[in-house]
Formats: sequence, structure tokens, C-alpha cells
Amino acid sequence: MTQLSAAPTGTSVPPGSGKTLYGGKGTRRITVRDIALAKERGEKWPMLTAYDAMTASVFDEAGIPVMLVGDSAGNCHLGYETTVPVTLDEMAVLSAAVVRGTSRALIVADLPFGSYQEGPVQALRSATRLVKEAGVGAVKLEGGERSHRQIELLVESGIPVMAHIGLTPQSVNAMGYRVQGRGEEAAQQLLRDAKSVQDAGAFAVVLELVPAELAAEVTRTLHVPTVGIGAGAGTDAQVLVWTDMLGLTGGRVPKFVKQYANLREVMGGAAKAFAEDVVGGTFPQEEHSVH
Repeated sequence: MTQLSAAPTGTSVPPGSGKTLYGGKGTRRITVRDIALAKERGEKWPMLTAYDAMTASVFDEAGIPVMLVGDSAGNCHLGYETTVPVTLDEMAVLSAAVVRGTSRALIVADLPFGSYQEGPVQALRSATRLVKEAGVGAVKLEGGERSHRQIELLVESGIPVMAHIGLTPQSVNAMGYRVQGRGEEAAQQLLRDAKSVQDAGAFAVVLELVPAELAAEVTRTLHVPTVGIGAGAGTDAQVLVWTDMLGLTGGRVPKFVKQYANLREVMGGAAKAFAEDVVGGTFPQEEHSVH
């Protein structure tokens, strides 16, 4: 397997100092510098998606250090079949809501399909809007070598970028939903993509649906952190779509998802109980009435 240059070693923050991403205390937002230091000290950290202020506030209070306003909102909240139809206008509204609902987490917003593929100038225009109008701390875009110039210009302009390689959902019409990086040729391409986005200045790299061994190899050799989703346990961080993680998504969920609750069942049961109380005349009662 092709090797990248070895990641630097060293610890900038002494163990036990309390300066951790998850569970750490602070009066300011987490920054990309904090993310870099976590990589240096070998700290793993969680990331969840968020699309509204109320949900984001719950995750912020729970100590989630990084939240992604993903274009997965298209599937989860906007009723689209894929992420492709999501617009920059929609991402701006959702991102601003998440920023307003949080005080500590680093908020990363997806650049949706069609908002950066034309080239670096279009990418800068789109990312600038999310930073200025929504107040996000970073943006995420898909693609490895093909997105090098976009990432480079954004970083040079002062906008932190999280890269996304492996399965890139915006390219579903071209690649479908399948594991990426299987076979020597595909693995070498993924390694080149990882090196390219790091060289362009990305502060972190999402690896989606990548064989665990390959994801671990990328993680060991990059000096920026990797964020896995369906990429095994060897990455620096893990991300899940929150509606999958909390069991709100209907139907089949991906194999890599662990459901920590069943909100669909809880919400459905509550809605039925409310309806039955109304139909049966037991709600509202005296204590629920205004006089």
C-alpha cells in the first residue's frame, strides 16, 4: 500500500490538563487549532450533524465539540431523496439556526452540490456567504484531488475547510452508494486524495465508507485528523447523522450506524396518546385551561 509522509509526533497539551474537546470546559468556541491539538495528543472526539437551533443546543449542552450542518438535511428534514437538490440558501438558513443554538461547538457547514464545482472563485463566494451570513466556523466540501484548488483558495482566504473523501454523497448519480477504496488502484487513489486535501490546507478529512484498514492507514500518516463514518475504529473522530443515531430515521439504516435511542417510537407513542386524549375528551383538563 502506498505510504504518505509520516505524521509528526509530540504533545502540545500535557495529559490531564483538562483541555479536551469532549467534556472540556470553556467560554469560547472550539477552533480548528483545538482540533489540531487533539490530534497531537491522540484524543478521539465525536461529531454529530445538526440542522436546527433546539437540537443543536441539546448536543452543545451534552459536550459535542463539533457539529456538522450537513447537506444530509436534504434526506433528513427537507424530504429530498438525495443531498443533490439542497441549495446554498437552505444551507445558510439551517447553519444560522445551529450557530444561534450553540455557544461552544465548532460549527461546520456543508457546501452543497453546485456551489463550488465551477472552481475556486465560486467556492470562495459560497463559503464566504456561510461564514458571513450564518456565522459558521468552517465549511466542508467533497472531493480529493479534484477539489484541491478550491480548498487552497478558501484556506488562503481565511476560511477553514474540512475535506470529505471516499463515498461522496453529492456524486451519488455517478458512483452510487458503495464502499470506496477497495482494491490496490482505488486505495492508492484514496491515499492521493487524502494527501492532496491535506496539502491544500484542510484541517480535517472525513472518510466515508472506506475499508477500516485503509482508513487507519490514512489516519496514521496524515498530520490532520480524520473523521470516520463507516470507516472503522481507527480514525481520530467519528461522525453520525443525528436522526440515525437517535432512531428517528424510518426504515433501514446503514450497517455502520449504532442507534442509541428510538425517538421514532417515543414520538409516535406521544402523538397517539395526545390524539386519544383529544378524541376521548380527557385533554385539556381544568389545569390546562386559562380563566
